[in-house]
Amino acid sequence: MAFAELLDRAGGVGLFQALQVFTLFLPSVLVPSHMLIENFSAAVPSHRCWVPLLDNSTAQAGVPGALGPKDFLTVSIPPGPNNEPHRCRRFRQPQWQLLDPNGTATNWSEAATEPCVDGWVYDRSTFTSTFVSEWDLVCDHKGLKPIGQSLYMTGLLIGSFSWGLLSNRFGRKWILNLCCLQVALANIGMIFVSHFFIYCGLRVLSAFAISGIIMTSGMLLVEWTTTRRRAVTMTILGCFYGLGQMALGALAFTLRDWRTLQVAVSTPFFAIFLICWWLPESARWLIITGKPEQGLQELHKVAKINGHKEATKSLTIEVLMSSMEEEMTSAKGRRSVLELFLVPTLRWRTCIMSLVWFSLEPWTYWPGPSPPSCSVSWAAAQPWPASRLWLASPYWPTNWSHKTPLSPSSSAQIGRPCARSLLCWERDVLASSFPVSPSTSLNSTRLHCG
Repeated sequence: MAFAELLDRAGGVGLFQALQVFTLFLPSVLVPSHMLIENFSAAVPSHRCWVPLLDNSTAQAGVPGALGPKDFLTVSIPPGPNNEPHRCRRFRQPQWQLLDPNGTATNWSEAATEPCVDGWVYDRSTFTSTFVSEWDLVCDHKGLKPIGQSLYMTGLLIGSFSWGLLSNRFGRKWILNLCCLQVALANIGMIFVSHFFIYCGLRVLSAFAISGIIMTSGMLLVEWTTTRRRAVTMTILGCFYGLGQMALGALAFTLRDWRTLQVAVSTPFFAIFLICWWLPESARWLIITGKPEQGLQELHKVAKINGHKEATKSLTIEVLMSSMEEEMTSAKGRRSVLELFLVPTLRWRTCIMSLVWFSLEPWTYWPGPSPPSCSVSWAAAQPWPASRLWLASPYWPTNWSHKTPLSPSSSAQIGRPCARSLLCWERDVLASSFPVSPSTSLNSTRLHCG
């Protein structure tokens, strides 16, 4: 690859690459927090209907006799599944006969019940506030919560398409900074909204920008890393995502209010927006898009950081143009997204990657119908076994190993039989997953095994 030779002249992998990985540490750790935060901010606490006898001291004072809260609960709330108090119904009138020792024989189900017309009372022992309890997304309104989550995933999908095109047109660095600012503003805006659907709209904007952060950070790392070190660099990035999942669980049980949690995972993006400005634009993208002078300046900057100041003399515009001539020529050709399915090799890769991600996403975003404490355990445990498999993969026979971009967990979940069929994807599959342009991905990307 011609650009790889230019990158070797600029010092290959050195101080600049280390600083770049360190700079992208914060966004990579925080991105999973925004993807998985609704496991905590949308937790559904135990709840029951609001009833005067239980929740109004004046009504309790008018009841003769010494009755406790358990008695008031018995006469006010009908039993639900598992003989627990019903979450969505209450008695229209107190059923005092149920306090009689022989009251169990009473057919209480004939007593008139009604929905929770006065609202609900929530158990706040685990979380002091979630947006489910704030906007009463329970009982007849419980279907609104998955709608909000589906809208978020829609934002991720649209962002994946949009930012790929925009980053090819306007550059990776500019898009990364714009997305960081958009995530910060959208998520901070959520804490001030008073309506669920406005919250959903801001979540879609946040998801849209999250896709851009994932895509551009990966592309910058790939395009500024030599072929030999690319797998290690992306493995480190994948481990950052795993750390983010674990950090979210700890943070969620420290900050029990959903708005406070939202602020904690959002405000750092303002700092990230400022910090990421030092990152140089992708020199490869600049050269491919007809800006060789700017690309040369970025290569000189990287060479100086890596301590190869003599490269500023040997790396000239003539050397750059001669080295990149073939890639620049191929970039001028018109390409279509359909070539992902028309070119046999790309069709095979596209189908396998789609299968892997289709299998991976439910494990990543859905911990199952479990209490929040189990969600924390999931967030902490899920990344690490697969991360070890991924880190060890350079030492496996090449036809056994498989890595996918952005998440290390798919290696463990895809299994050895499927991994055998993926042949030589181990080393540089990420290069084809984050192409500079459609033309370079078709003509310049090569996979190296062993």
